[in-house]
Amino acid sequence: MEITVGSHVWVEDQELAWVDGVVTSVNGNEAEVETINGNQVTTKLSKLYPKDMEAPDTGVDDMTKLSYLHEPAVLHNLATRYGIKEIYTYCGNILIAINPFQAISHLYDTELMDSYKGAQLGDRSPHVFAITDVAYRAMNNEGKSNSILVSGESGAGKTETTKMVMRYLAYLGGHAAAEARTVERKVLESNPVLEAFGNAKTVRNNNSSRFGKFVEIQFDACGQISGAAIRTYLLEKSRVCQISEPERNYHCFYLLCAAPPKSCQEIEKYKLGDPKSFHYLNQSSCYELVGVDDSHDYLATKKAMDIVGISVEEQDAIFRIVAAILHLGNIAFALEGEDSSVLEDDKAKFHLQVTAELLMCDLEALETALCKRNMVTPEEVIKRSLDPLGAAISRDGLAKTIYARLFDWLVKKINVSIGQDPDSKCLIGVLDIYGFESFKTSSFEQFCINFTNEKLQQHFNQKPGGIISLLDETCMFPKSTHETFAQKLYQTFKDHKRFVKPKLARTEFTIVHYAGEVQYQCDQFLDKNKDYIVPEHQELLSTSKCSFIASLFPSLNAETPKSGKFSSIGSRFKLQLQQLMDILNSTEPHYIRCIKPNSDLRPEIFENVSVLQQLRSGGVLEAIRVKCEGYPTNRIFSEFLERFSILVPEVLKENVEENVACKSIMEKVGLSNYQIGKTKIFLRAGQMAELDGRKAKLLGESAKVIQKQVRSRIARKCYVRIQTASICIQTVLRGQLACESLKFRKRTAAAVKIQKSARRKSASRKYTNIKSSAIVVQTGIRAMVARNEFRSKMQNHSATIQAATEEEEKDSGKEEEDIGKEEKDNGKEEKDVGKEEKDVGKEEKDSGKEVEEPEDKEPEKQPTVEVQEKEELPDPPVAVLEQNKPDKTYVSPDKEQEVTEESNEPYHIVEEISSPIQDVLTAEELPSEVEQLKVLLIGEKKRADEYQKKHAEAQELSEQRRKKLEETEKKVHQLQESLNRLHQVQNQPLHPLLELITLIIRTTLMLHQLAQILHFQLQVVIQPTTLVPVLKLPRCMLKMLQPLKLQVLRTVIRRGHLMTTSDGSLCFCFILSIDDRYKHNFSRELQCRHAKHNPNSYT
Repeated sequence: MEITVGSHVWVEDQELAWVDGVVTSVNGNEAEVETINGNQVTTKLSKLYPKDMEAPDTGVDDMTKLSYLHEPAVLHNLATRYGIKEIYTYCGNILIAINPFQAISHLYDTELMDSYKGAQLGDRSPHVFAITDVAYRAMNNEGKSNSILVSGESGAGKTETTKMVMRYLAYLGGHAAAEARTVERKVLESNPVLEAFGNAKTVRNNNSSRFGKFVEIQFDACGQISGAAIRTYLLEKSRVCQISEPERNYHCFYLLCAAPPKSCQEIEKYKLGDPKSFHYLNQSSCYELVGVDDSHDYLATKKAMDIVGISVEEQDAIFRIVAAILHLGNIAFALEGEDSSVLEDDKAKFHLQVTAELLMCDLEALETALCKRNMVTPEEVIKRSLDPLGAAISRDGLAKTIYARLFDWLVKKINVSIGQDPDSKCLIGVLDIYGFESFKTSSFEQFCINFTNEKLQQHFNQKPGGIISLLDETCMFPKSTHETFAQKLYQTFKDHKRFVKPKLARTEFTIVHYAGEVQYQCDQFLDKNKDYIVPEHQELLSTSKCSFIASLFPSLNAETPKSGKFSSIGSRFKLQLQQLMDILNSTEPHYIRCIKPNSDLRPEIFENVSVLQQLRSGGVLEAIRVKCEGYPTNRIFSEFLERFSILVPEVLKENVEENVACKSIMEKVGLSNYQIGKTKIFLRAGQMAELDGRKAKLLGESAKVIQKQVRSRIARKCYVRIQTASICIQTVLRGQLACESLKFRKRTAAAVKIQKSARRKSASRKYTNIKSSAIVVQTGIRAMVARNEFRSKMQNHSATIQAATEEEEKDSGKEEEDIGKEEKDNGKEEKDVGKEEKDVGKEEKDSGKEVEEPEDKEPEKQPTVEVQEKEELPDPPVAVLEQNKPDKTYVSPDKEQEVTEESNEPYHIVEEISSPIQDVLTAEELPSEVEQLKVLLIGEKKRADEYQKKHAEAQELSEQRRKKLEETEKKVHQLQESLNRLHQVQNQPLHPLLELITLIIRTTLMLHQLAQILHFQLQVVIQPTTLVPVLKLPRCMLKMLQPLKLQVLRTVIRRGHLMTTSDGSLCFCFILSIDDRYKHNFSRELQCRHAKHNPNSYT
């Protein structure tokens, strides 16, 4: 890309590594850039990198997708994703993991594991589970072992990443049954044990692995874990005796000193205390780690030991050895004589005694083994004393040897407990190796560590005349020193481009590693490369009474003849590393590069300079370049054809060479980014994924066709079964429906009959009621007409009317008696009604007498008035009043007054005394007589009070009756006026029927009110007789008369009904109770008069 004015570029910065800016001017090969922080920078155009302005704000998950693939773009992408807590990023098939230094929720949940299971690389966001899943599926699909290489500097999170890889493999290859999950559980629980004895705090990491570890997880043919093996490399033994500020020794020493109170009684025999009191621990002021509870980790370590199969007795022996090493370090020596040494003080003697007790060996033999040496000559064995420095070196050598043997035993015990599968043909290896190290003082350990990283990066090939060979050769000579070793290095590699001799240095040399230059001090190269045990130490511990310790140091006779001779650690490590490389070369590798974002080990801090240096040293940038520009993927022809011949099946039918067939496949699928070699085909980045995607698509389509056919056949079978079952079900259901239908028809027919009967009964009842009502109405109207005719004839014949009235009263009495008999026959209720009518009649007569009594001033006119009242009253009420005889219990007002006066008289009359009264009483009888008189007096007072109360009640009752009498008189006067008006209209024609009916109703209401006052009812149970239609009313009168047909008309008409005819008109009918001699004349006259006014009416 051509850089011009206004271009956005990346420019190098000392603090931020790279900073973006805008080009303001271009002068030849130089350009002036204004950075984002406001600085003006002038630099060469070749040192400027273009910036992608269209890159997403959240970065890309695969850096091969970057438009501009260079250092600043890669660094900026990683920083952007780290800012949003996306710690994983792909670089092709390499996973870059940045240590967050904090727990991220849901990042390693079981649900997340399940989502990555079977997913293609790149389908989901980058994750350590994705790389592990790819390795697992490749092993299952291709039947080839795979390996996952986890690399990075100390503190980058390699150990935690390795744990996650092993955890996911245990999830994928775990057994379903809980009892069968012991293998994967032991593999996972081996981590806390190895961390406790193999990890320590360093300058760059609080939990740095001080040994290399390669875990082989073996799988059976079903893809389930069947065994495992752990291989360790180059334990840093020198840390047991020597540490620097601010580092710590191995974790196990601090865990044992911080054992919780519950374990204090158990470890009292270890005689431990504050870590500051031990020489091997107090060389540094760091005793505790932030956020780490050593007592809790102690219990977790013991629990993990239980799971991996270390017994309680073995655990006790292990911690005895750890405690013995701490006490061994506190044994100090002092000079005695010229070149001999003795224990410095009582404190040294105490620690010597405790060490002997813990190691269960002889106290004097232990002291001799530390302070003396045996010189073996052909003639004799000479015992030589050691000076204090030699004794201290002997002491430290013994401590390192014991700890190294203990660590090796733990690894062997774990491997035995887990168990290996000899029949397994596939495995996945997980390599957790120390990262590249460069300290102020880099010694033999750093040299071996960096040598391992060089081998892994394949940038460093050791030849027979290399540094390790010279070191072994120098160690073979007893008089060799570190200065002679340095001089040999200067002479041998003076012309090598990666070897540099520092100026004015006599024991130092510099090697240019792929990650940078490292200066080594060879002062202790010779001592650290010598791996031999002092015979005195071997003999001392082999005779220990503790069987566990004795097993760590077998006797000299059991070992090889060369056991006491020199053995090079460097050569053995080189051999182990070569074996490791052979294993890795036989597997399909997968790479995880761990990055430490800052040196302070704090979260959410991203130091660009430090991260960029790790990217360079880890070869990430080189890998990106190779991935994008070269052919990173290669397969031999046979494997390629076996895997992708399904894309072009006709290729296999042709008899052609394998390379031609591979080329034909690539051409027919339309891919051109490949090269054909002699035995392999080489593909550019992304081509293999494209082929796999097309293969998966083809297999998916083929699977759909197969599934379609299988499902079709299954559906047909299912359809036949369903059809047969449906026919059976339909048969049963139709039978049930037929039964239900029959039941329904029967119920419907029965319901129709029931409804028919009910409706017939209801209609009959309604017809009967209407018929009875019509009879009542007709009877009333006929009676009214008859009375009017009768009264008109009787006006001029008062005597005749009076006589007729008396006869009518007699007939009414007889008729009432007949009605009473009929009512008795009809039931108890009619009898009660008859009695009420008699009582009402009697009260009416008494009321009539009371009304007549105030008219004493005109005695001559009294009979006439009585006759007139009888003439004016309607016939049925008169009959009712006359038939009801006066009540004998009724008390008139005059009589009531007499009773009241009588009640005021004294009730107790003193009887005459027949015997004479004795005037003289004895003294003894006088008090008793007085008491009797008092009692009588009190009784008389009570009676007088009762009589007064009764008198008041009688007066109140008299007053109430007087008021009722006044009201009755008013009603009688109103009735008299109504009768007079009836008398006035009796000679008028019948056609104004409405006025007549209204008059009758008013009269009836007054009579009804009068009856209520007199405490009797004017309702009579009526026995309907022959229906005689007299008058036909129009339909408009129906609503007016309907409410009155039973309540009012029955009150007025003695016996009658209201009836509705078939054409809807309303008729009144009644039967008039008159003498037989008047019936014929009355009926004939009624018919003539009615026909005169209503020609169309019924007769």
